[in-house]
Parts: sequence; structure tokens; C-alpha cells
Amino acid sequence: MEATEIRKLAALEDTHWWYRERRVLLARALRRLAAAGHAPGRALDVGAAGGGNTRVLRAHGWRPVALEYSAEGAGVARERGLDVIRADARHLPLPSASLGLVTAFDILEHFDEDHLAAAEIRRTLRPGGVALIAVPADMALWSAHDVAVGHVRRYDRASLRAVVEKAGLVVDELWSWNVLLRPVAAWRRRSSTGSDLNELNPLVNLGLRAVVTAERHLPVRALPGVSLMLRAHRPATA
Repeated sequence: MEATEIRKLAALEDTHWWYRERRVLLARALRRLAAAGHAPGRALDVGAAGGGNTRVLRAHGWRPVALEYSAEGAGVARERGLDVIRADARHLPLPSASLGLVTAFDILEHFDEDHLAAAEIRRTLRPGGVALIAVPADMALWSAHDVAVGHVRRYDRASLRAVVEKAGLVVDELWSWNVLLRPVAAWRRRSSTGSDLNELNPLVNLGLRAVVTAERHLPVRALPGVSLMLRAHRPATA
């Protein structure tokens, strides 16, 4: 992602409906992990940008490190008081089996070799450790936005599952997100000329937030959405 897009994301992520709801979903996933007996430990937020998700990890008792490739994103995360390392997700500078949790939201789609990034997630997780992954869904939604933010592809369920399982992870759950607003996204992106990362009118932002919040309570996760989300774990045995 270009430096301008990183700065734009960092400026928007605290208030923008998309990023706010993603943090809510992450927080809910962390609560479920805790309820299932996963005690907080060391965590890595891959592609952390300004560190919005890293702060959620820290708030739930994890000891997170924000990993960011760009100097701009790493700088913003440091300014926010987070532990940061700069590195490529395909070559994580961390010991094998050293992490209890890895989050990788909107990362795999940036690499031709997405299997290498997935393999590194698996390598750094301890046995039983959990990966939370999000990617953009469906090549039918491909647009100038994807080009502007450096995407190589969008995924369907089969292709996302395949790359994660090839890395040696066990998929526990795979679901769609941003289902209700998919028709709006499809309509807008037919005429888009660049990134969707823009500051919105507060009323528009509030309305979109209300729609995506309603999705938490509706049985729509099996339907096509704008994103796919996945929870997986490293098995205890090879």
C-alpha cells in the first residue's frame, strides 16, 4: 500500500465505520478465545498500519507487536505507543512457535506468494495458537480501489481455505462479512477511479455503521459479502 494510503488509513481508522466495526469483530473474537480457554499471551498484528487492531489486542490482555512493512505505518504505530517491527510478512523475524495469536487483516491479498505469508503465520504460532485472517472477497468486486491499495487478488471461500490449509493450519470457521452493504459496494466500484479510503459525511458514516452493526445479529454469514473472515489454529501435532 502506498504511503499516502497508509496515512489516510491511520487518519480515518478511529472513526470510519469499516474500521470501527472490524475492531468490534476482533474484540468479540478475542472474548470468545478467552471463553474457550486461550489465555492471552504474545501476539502479532501483521500489516498493522497505524495499529488500530494492535490496540484492541492490548486492551484484551495480549502482549502484541505491530508488524508493518512501510515506514509511514510503523511511524504512526510508534507514535501511538505500540511495540513495532518493520518486516515483510513473508519473512517474519520471530522465532518459530513463539506466538499464541496472529492477526492478519487485509494482508494476504497483497502478495503473489500469499502461501509464503500463510506459512510464516503457521511457523510462528505455537501448537494450538490461533490465526485470525480477513481478506477481500470475490473477483466480481474487483475495481480501481483494489489497484490503488495494491491488491493482487480477491478471494472466494475455496481459495482462502486452500492457502490456509496448504500452510498447515486447521480452519475452524470461515464466514462472510459486510454482506448487507455488498450491493452498495458493487454499485460504487463500477464507477470508482481509486481508493475508497475517504473521509465521509458524518451522517453517511453513521448510517453505514448502523447497517453493518445490524449484521452482527442477522443470519447472513453464509451469504456473499465484501470480505471473508477466517479463524484457524496450528494443530498440536504435525
